[in-house]
Amino acid sequence: MPDIIILDYGLGNLRSVEKAIEKVGGTPQITSELKDLRGADGIILPGVGAFRDARANLGKLAPALLEQGVEKPLLGICLGLQLLFTESTEGGIYRGLDIIKGRVVRFPEGLKVPHIGWNTLRIVDKDCPLTQGLDSGDYVYFVHSYYGAVENAREVVAETEYGVAFPSIISKGNVYATQFHPEKSGSTGLRILRNFVDIVRR
Repeated sequence: MPDIIILDYGLGNLRSVEKAIEKVGGTPQITSELKDLRGADGIILPGVGAFRDARANLGKLAPALLEQGVEKPLLGICLGLQLLFTESTEGGIYRGLDIIKGRVVRFPEGLKVPHIGWNTLRIVDKDCPLTQGLDSGDYVYFVHSYYGAVENAREVVAETEYGVAFPSIISKGNVYATQFHPEKSGSTGLRILRNFVDIVRR
C-alpha cells in the first residue's frame, strides 16, 4: 500500500518526485483520485508552471486537499508551496488555498528572473523535523520568478538570498513546503524527502 500520495493535477514534476521518494524508502503513488487522497498517510503537492493554471487545475481536489492537509502531513514543492498561500500576484490576483497567510509576489525589478540554479539555505528553525540533518549553507536547486511573502514569520523555517531574503522552507502544523525542488537538490534534497517520509510514518 502507498503511504504517500503525489497529487497529479496536470502540473508537476511527478516522476522525478516519485523516484526520489522511492530512493529514500517511501512508498509513493501518483494519483488524481479523491479516494486515494483521503486514504493516504501523507500528501505531496508538486508544481511547475503558472499559479492561475495550477489553481484552476486543482478544481474539485482543492476542498479535499484543504481537509486532508490539516489532518495529515502535506509537502508542497515549488509552485506547490505558492498554492498554499492566500493569494498570488502572478498575472493578476488569484486566490490560493489560504493555508499559509500571505501573498506570492515577483522578485523586485532589476533582478534576473527566473531565479534558477543552486543557492544556499539559512536555517531559521533548527527544530523543524523537515530540516533535521541540514545546515545553513547547504545548497538546493531553484527555478522560480515569484516567492511567498508570509504574514507570520514563525512559519519560516529557512530563508534564501536572491536580491531579497525570501522563505525557502515554510512549516505550519502538519504542512511543510519548499520553494526549491528537493528532488533535484542532490543529497540535501533527498535528506529533506527522507525527513518527510519519517514525519509521515510517525
